[in-house]
Amino acid sequence: MENDVTVEIKDLRMSYGDKEVLKGINLEVHKGEVIGYIGTNGAGKSTTIKIILGIVEGYTGEVKVLGQDISNDKLEYKRKIGYVPEVAEIYDNLTAREYLTFIGELYGMSSEIVDEKAEKLMGIFGIGDSYNSRISSYSKGMKQKVLIISSLLHNPDILFWDEPLSGLDANSVMVVKEILAQLAKQGKTIFYSSHIMDVVEKISNRIVLLNNGEVVADGSFQELKESSKEGSLEQIFNQITGFSQYEAIAEEFVSIVEEV
Repeated sequence: MENDVTVEIKDLRMSYGDKEVLKGINLEVHKGEVIGYIGTNGAGKSTTIKIILGIVEGYTGEVKVLGQDISNDKLEYKRKIGYVPEVAEIYDNLTAREYLTFIGELYGMSSEIVDEKAEKLMGIFGIGDSYNSRISSYSKGMKQKVLIISSLLHNPDILFWDEPLSGLDANSVMVVKEILAQLAKQGKTIFYSSHIMDVVEKISNRIVLLNNGEVVADGSFQELKESSKEGSLEQIFNQITGFSQYEAIAEEFVSIVEEV
């Protein structure tokens, strides 16, 4: 249904100099969908997401978030989005309390509400004892948990998570996967980008594959599996992107390692 559309992209094109990075992307995303947004390096995934987030300009085409054209609504729609980037610039010299309060206030929340909410979420993630410690003392996994919390503090309608499980231990991975599932049930839209194909395969109810700036596959894992006659998302990915040399490359690599 039209009123269920959260992100609508029509003929999205983007170039950096002479290089055309996006070549006419068309997508319609609905409430409650967990989109596995995947592709090779340079396929256009990050560019698409950064355009939707309002970080990158200079594109042509139309992008609507929750019915609003983002070229006309520069600020308000961003309050309804949560973002975990693949490589995050996190202020290590701040404590988690200071950092999360700062992020919450950027989204228009009062410092008191942010503080109370953030401390509870830190506790649930098992790092509540470090709430007042400088982030520079945190492990990679702890920092990742802070980033995940920062993306959810303001209860956004749409999430963009790029490699969100990076650095997390096995138990935390299970918790985050379940959080994603429950958020989707509440009608949140989730763009999930990762190079770990088995995770994308398991948590996504729709997979969008970009290759060379174009959408080359769009559907559920089962639909992609049936159309490609392959057994896993990794195999589907390799077939569609034309990457079949991985065994030969690995053999050559190992043979050089074994040279005396």
